[in-house]
Amino acid sequence: MIRILLADDHPVVREGLRAMLEAEADLEVVGEASSGPQAEAQAAALTPDIVLMDLRMPGGGGVDSIVRMTAAGLPCRVIVLTTYETDGDILRAVEAGAAGYLLKDLARGELADAVRAAARGETVLAPTVAARLVDHLRARPERPHLSDRETAVLRLVAEGCTNAEIGRRLFIGESTVKTHLLRAFSKLGVTDRTAAVTSAMRHDLL
Repeated sequence: MIRILLADDHPVVREGLRAMLEAEADLEVVGEASSGPQAEAQAAALTPDIVLMDLRMPGGGGVDSIVRMTAAGLPCRVIVLTTYETDGDILRAVEAGAAGYLLKDLARGELADAVRAAARGETVLAPTVAARLVDHLRARPERPHLSDRETAVLRLVAEGCTNAEIGRRLFIGESTVKTHLLRAFSKLGVTDRTAAVTSAMRHDLL
């Protein structure tokens, strides 16, 4: 039996997904969440095999939650299930550690098959999403180099630490933490903490 957690802020969507999935003999919905933080808590408590995660929800987006769940080493595999398919959304989700990226217009059988494939360790992507990722890989720039301290700071960012907490953990001042972050942002070509962590993960720097 494949155990599934649903994370979507629309109750009607969760109801529909539950009905679709539980019509399959080998799939079981073990929990529901209406925000990213709720999904993280439920994933830690229920240890599902698969999390079906909406990309944009109140209280925190799906990508931020995927970053934290990946950093926490949770055993579940996260499939993004969304209506959004912009290049930025796709790349951030996959770089954060998502096992798949699907669009909500897929049929019940396709969704069930995707869940089974992800549970087997495969990556599941909507065809348009796969095409965009291929284009991105062809144009991917050289691997950036981060210093040991910049890497250490980003690892703690991935764990959800604030700048003050990072400073205490690394025995450096908060202003020094900000300096390391800004240098990492520049090297990775990003402008915020989440993008820095996802980019560093994509380049196997963390």
